[in-house]
Parts: sequence; structure tokens; C-alpha cells
Amino acid sequence: MCGFTDARTSELTALVKLISDSVAILTSEYAKAGHPPSALDSTALDPFFFPELVSEQLKTAIKITEAACAKLSATVTSAGHVVTNLVEPVCVRVVLDARITDHLLDKPKGLHVDELGRLSNQDQGKLGRVLRTLATNHSTRTAWIVVPNVFANNRLSMKLLSTDPVSSLARQMQVRHILLPFTLTFYLRTDEGLKCGAILGDVFKDPTTRKSYSQEDCAFHRARGVSAFDYYGAVRFPIAFFTDDKYSVSIPWVHGHAFNAHPTVYPWGSLPAGSIVVDVGGGNGHATLNLLKAFPSLKIIVQDTPAVSVQGREYPIVISEKKVDFIGFDFLAESPVTNGTIYYVRRHSHDWADKDCLKILKNVRKSAGPGSRFLISLNLCKTVFLPLTSRLIGTYPLLPNYGAANKRHYQQDMNMMIQFNSKERTVISTNSIE
Repeated sequence: MCGFTDARTSELTALVKLISDSVAILTSEYAKAGHPPSALDSTALDPFFFPELVSEQLKTAIKITEAACAKLSATVTSAGHVVTNLVEPVCVRVVLDARITDHLLDKPKGLHVDELGRLSNQDQGKLGRVLRTLATNHSTRTAWIVVPNVFANNRLSMKLLSTDPVSSLARQMQVRHILLPFTLTFYLRTDEGLKCGAILGDVFKDPTTRKSYSQEDCAFHRARGVSAFDYYGAVRFPIAFFTDDKYSVSIPWVHGHAFNAHPTVYPWGSLPAGSIVVDVGGGNGHATLNLLKAFPSLKIIVQDTPAVSVQGREYPIVISEKKVDFIGFDFLAESPVTNGTIYYVRRHSHDWADKDCLKILKNVRKSAGPGSRFLISLNLCKTVFLPLTSRLIGTYPLLPNYGAANKRHYQQDMNMMIQFNSKERTVISTNSIE
């Protein structure tokens, strides 16, 4: 018993040291930027708001801080207290629908819940209980001591502004769920996806669907009778369709990589003038259109379904540069344009099971010329076991994937299972979790 206690104490001490060392790096990096770290209740623009401004040292310090704090909390908190935390996504949807963050904009002293109820046409009693729950989880700021039932924005709630693309991601995907004896946040949608996520257990219980990777056997299809693609792309769901477009734009801000990172992930400058980049499954083209700003000699061809690809034609850069074509096609049944210099296969391949991904890649291969190259963008889920080597690289007792700091990849993996019966890949992709 004494040995167990000593080991647990050693682990707690190691976690505290990781937090302390990482916070020292954080404060140092902010000091170099001439700006103190933002307080939780601050709504001012952070000097490192844009992901491309964050150094690798700062990124690592942030990851270690987040991961170590989460593991420390999970280690010392009552397991019964943790595993019953299930209501935040419901509250987030209420706040999004009522545009509470918008009503609180430029109101640093906050507004009383009676006024918020009037502005949003909601019952102040019910709304106050929702906001109280989110304030307890630090998602909104509350001034209980000065004036009861007064709420204000903070650095987290500001991302729920209707004009912020991340609000679309939150509407679709921000959900807190519980797995194992600690809190694990994974992405579902606060609207249809959340409802469908509740049916995942039925998929696992049904012997006809539990081992299937067919879209017809996923939780979403079971709940709605159609695939997520048909549901969100249908004319009868224009709001969901529009939201899905904004969600794609917001992903880089949540996953911590720059929206403008694409110009840096490949030596585009080495390509001859007039080289063609074919954005396969490129949506409205928001990702590859940034390449034109950095490399105006390129030509971009965005290919997606006709209904999706047409959305990008109104971008100012498309109108002014005239170097972008939008061509509709079905990448499961058709090949993209031929002889592209680069075929950029977007992360949307995670929407499809292995057999369908093979169809997509084979169709692209048919169009590729001798000098064509594939550029594939994916989330990669790393292993979660704790090797002894973690003691040697200074991250013990964190998981090698940084645990909660990289939870979004695994949350998204669950989202893919629920919505499409697909998955995020590993370096060697199989039907197992590793």
C-alpha cells in the first residue's frame, strides 16, 4: 500500500512540475510579445490569436499545460463527480440559438438575465439556469457578487459570436461526453449530431450493425433515415447546409493550425508558373485559395459536388484573379480533371470508410500524369499507451499523444463514427483503434 501511495504522490508531483515549467515558458513568450497572458474574463484580442504566430516552444508549453492540468484534475477529482457531467452541449446550443454572446458584445459589465431574456425572447428563469451552468464551466463570466444574475462574455464565449466561424463548429460539434473514469470531450453536433450520438449505443447493441462500416448502418442514418450528406445537403435544410460551409472554415482555429498554413506545407515556389493544383473534395475552396495570395502563378481547380463547389465563386480573390475554376463531380464515381500538377486530397477523406477512400484515391490516380503528385491532408491518431520512454523525454506522466491537449483528433474520430461510420486514420490504418 505504501508503494502505491508513493507512486501516486510521485506522479502528482511530476504533473505539478510540468505545469509550473510550462507556465514559465508561457509567461516568457507573452512577455516577449509585450503582452501579459489573457485572463479568462478578458475579451481582448490575444497576441497569439493567429495560430501561425505561435512558436513551436509555445505550442508545446500550451499542450503540456492543458494535458497536465487535465490529468491532474482527473487523478484527484472524485470519479463520481466527473462521469456525470453531461449537460454542457445542451446549454451551448441554447446560447447559440439565442445569440447570447452577440447580445453581450461590448457589454464589459454584463447584462442582467432579465434583459438577456427580453433581447432573446426567452424565459429569464430558464435562461439564467442555462447561463449559470455554463458559467460554472467557465464558458461565460458571471458577476454574482456585485449584482446577482448578471452575465458577461469571456475569452471562451467570444468564440460563440454568430459572426465567428468557430460558432458554426460549436453548433455542429461541441459536446462533452464521458468515457472511462475521467472526462473526455469529443465532438458531436449540438443539433442533429448530438441527437444521433445518443443512438450510437443502439448501433453497438444491434448485431446487424455493430460490426458494419456501411454508412447505412451508422448512428446518424439510423436516426434520420438518410446519410449525413443527403441530410445536410438537401434543399430543405438550407441553414444546416450554410452552417456546414462555415464549419469548414473554422476547423483550423479549433485544431490549432493556421488557416493560412497551406502555403507552408509544400515547396510551392519550386513549381513552374501555371502549375495546376486540383483541390479534390475542396468544398468552397477556402483552403487552397490562400495559395493564390502567396503563389499567384498557380492555377487552382476546386472539385466537389456541384451544389458545394459553386459557393466559392463569390470569393473576392476568385473574381479578381480569375485563376480558379470550380467543377462539380462525384469523386466516388468520377475522376477529377486530368494532368494536374498537384492533387490535394482534403481531410474530407475521413468522411468515408476504407473501401470508399480507396475508390477516391484510385479515381484520382486515373487522372494523374507522370509528373503529378498527391498531397493528402489528414488527422492522424497516435497511440495512447504510456511507454517507459516518456520518463526519458521529460513528459512523464503524460500520454505520448499529450492526452487532453490533443483530444480533438480522437473526438473527431468518434464524430466520424457517428455521422458516417468512417474514422480518422493512423499511420497504418486498420479496423482496430491503433
